[in-house]
Amino acid sequence: MPIFVLLIVLSFAFYIFYKIKYVRSKRPAERKWLSAKSSIALGLFVALFGLNQLFLFDTTVTYIVGAIFLIIGSLSIWGGIKAYKFYLPLAAKEAQEK
Repeated sequence: MPIFVLLIVLSFAFYIFYKIKYVRSKRPAERKWLSAKSSIALGLFVALFGLNQLFLFDTTVTYIVGAIFLIIGSLSIWGGIKAYKFYLPLAAKEAQEK
């Protein structure tokens, strides 16, 4: 499905964008905050890739692999959101101090 391809490419682009910002950042809390955002984008990439596979092919192996990708991507998104919420106030405080 073309919408999944667009979303997959967009989420991978956000992952690359946040990783570049991570490398360029010097502040530790901001780096962890950006790492959490890139984790969310990578989890979205993996989950959407698994979901796309479920619609493309009709085999048992595809269903198993797609389900695994969905689970791993969802866990990465969940962990990234928790880290994002934790590091957001720390990064804001760090930005105000400098």
